Amino acid sequence: MRDELTSAHRERIDDIRSRIDNLAEEIADVALDMLRDAVDKGASKRPPADKALAAARRALEKASRSLEI
Repeated sequence: MRDELTSAHRERIDDIRSRIDNLAEEIADVALDMLRDAVDKGASKRPPADKALAAARRALEKASRSLEI
């Protein structure tokens, strides 16, 4: 399929992948900050939003991999 793409298309897709990867990293950073805050406050369980953030990060990573064309 990659042969069917023009260099302009490849460049645009690579740019989209890069932005998706950056979003996944940003979500991971937020999740880590939330975990640190929870630990600092003495929490014994992970924050409820951590599960949703992890799922969103995994979905973005999957999307990025699917664009490896």
